Amino acid sequence: MNWSFQLYSARNFQPWAKVLETLGKLGYTEVEGYGGLYQDPAGLRAELDKNGLKMPSGHFSLDMLENDFDTALSTARTLGMGLVVCPHIAAELRPSDAGGWRAFGERLGKVGKRFAGEGITFGWHNHDFEFVKLDDDTVPQEHILDAAPDIAWEIDVAWVIRGGGDPMLWIDRYAERIAAIHVKDIAPEGEATDEDGWADVGYGTVDWKGLVRTLRDRTAAKYFVMEHDNPNDFERFAKRSIDAAKIF
Repeated sequence: MNWSFQLYSARNFQPWAKVLETLGKLGYTEVEGYGGLYQDPAGLRAELDKNGLKMPSGHFSLDMLENDFDTALSTARTLGMGLVVCPHIAAELRPSDAGGWRAFGERLGKVGKRFAGEGITFGWHNHDFEFVKLDDDTVPQEHILDAAPDIAWEIDVAWVIRGGGDPMLWIDRYAERIAAIHVKDIAPEGEATDEDGWADVGYGTVDWKGLVRTLRDRTAAKYFVMEHDNPNDFERFAKRSIDAAKIF
């Protein structure tokens, strides 16, 4: 199984050339991009190739996707992506009711249709806020996905949990939509406070061994992406996580 690595996890450990060299030596074969990396797609592609890495998936801001689609498409093609993901919407721009979230989902659906026409899958990546109940007892995530039935979902299981959701229920409901998984772990209560409560994969409270088995069996997900939002040491996180994953 190929394990990917979300390069956002290493944003504080520059230069990128050294980061990519380290990941290649640790046994990663894939990485996932994010918005801060795309200033020179051709140069990034050369560094990836040099270290035996591919970038089959990447995050792009909603602003670029809606207002500079051609640049997003060109970047994705240069880097060899088959999956483009919108990862977030700022707090001040988030709708407050079901209708607003459905309208947001429809916006994503329009972006998805443009990528589908180019042979690229498009999806949404969740955080925790999508699982916080609205006034009508529904949650944003269902409105986003139901309003855009043709887009994929990159499920961040740890954020589902932090938002109060049950990952297994969401996997059951949308298994056929899940194209990628963020493999992220949660530290025991009160631990790793200097790392925002996240843990190296396999060293926290999430049952990743069981979840990986379930996700392999029940979804067509191609990408299992290691992520830590704020590691003290990206190399420690990368190494311990890929070593732990050998038993998944």
